[in-house]
Amino acid sequence: MTTELKPEKETKMNVQIQNSFDAVYGFGMIGAWVFYIGRATNLQERGIGFLKGLAWPAFLVYDLLKFLNKE
Repeated sequence: MTTELKPEKETKMNVQIQNSFDAVYGFGMIGAWVFYIGRATNLQERGIGFLKGLAWPAFLVYDLLKFLNKE
């Protein structure tokens, strides 16, 4: 008689590390929506503000490169 415990099935744990850039993009998108939609005066500007909120990193990088290119 043996007292060894043998698991019937091996279990593997998959651990995934979440990327913190998702949270940064989410907060930035909400902030951009507040900024652009808050300044809108009509429905068309609100629609454009919504789209700008989705693409805020492109505006950020463009303005940063424009600033760094100044002589």
